Amino acid sequence: MQNRRETLQKRSNFLKQVRAFFYARSVLEVDTPILSQAATPDVHLQSLKTNIQVPGIKALQTYYLHTSPEYPMKRLLCEGSGDIFYLGKVFRDGDLSPRHQVEFTMLEWYRLDFNMMNLVDEVIELIQHVMPELTHVEILSYRQMFAKYAEIDNVFQANSKIYQACLNKHHIPEIVGVEDTDTSLWEQLVLTEVIEPQLGREGISVVHSFPAKDAALANISEKNPLVAERFEVFVKGMELANGYYELTDSQLYRQRFNESLEQRKQFDLPTVPLDENLLTQLQKPGLPECSGVALGIDRLFALQQGFENIQQGIAFGLDQA
Repeated sequence: MQNRRETLQKRSNFLKQVRAFFYARSVLEVDTPILSQAATPDVHLQSLKTNIQVPGIKALQTYYLHTSPEYPMKRLLCEGSGDIFYLGKVFRDGDLSPRHQVEFTMLEWYRLDFNMMNLVDEVIELIQHVMPELTHVEILSYRQMFAKYAEIDNVFQANSKIYQACLNKHHIPEIVGVEDTDTSLWEQLVLTEVIEPQLGREGISVVHSFPAKDAALANISEKNPLVAERFEVFVKGMELANGYYELTDSQLYRQRFNESLEQRKQFDLPTVPLDENLLTQLQKPGLPECSGVALGIDRLFALQQGFENIQQGIAFGLDQA
């Protein structure tokens, strides 16, 4: 069992390794605001908010703690920053488990003129930079992943009965409260309960070409409109990174943001203000062609050290703050 001082020293060395990786590639480190008047509309991400007394304004002003530095980083990219990375704190409400903290450390970076697979290669290089023992790498499309790990040959045509049969075959305890016709949710359950625990067991697993319905802010493939140019990276069954070949069309940004706001209404989640500063800069001068990815630093450090809980690798968890 490591003592506190030893863990802090190892984490410090680990962060030096990560920064050195990017400095060696002339990627600029940027420090973006944690507070914003806008928040992500993504239905899966819940922002923390606070009220601020701004001098000269009588009423308290609502600000949100960022769930990711994505929006200000994209504004910097629009302004001509070039390749950039951020290494710092982000906040997501509602998650607290061995793999989640409400406050955690994120690494996010953007590479100009990188396509999706260029960035996949760099993510693998970074992980192997801090965990050189991970020599085995598998790269699968979303469809190939379902075929290999769930024996569902064409995930794009599968129905809820196929997913339910898969869960039964793998002896997943009965799941109640899900409509038989909710195909998307049954698909997600197969992904989380059957497939993800098997990913990265021998090293690094990369899954790419997610369904277009799960594009988030990724570009839709010109070759196949059913898939988005999005990827995720797993080690030992744990998701480490989520990346895109970035959407650049400003109108599609607003459209997808508005769709997310409608989803929030359907799930009875609070509405949030959109980042109009970002939407304006996406119109002009616009986002350059690039790929970007976010990676959970606490998770990667925990994997490097063999910790079962990411809280073992940070100074203080939420329950100790």
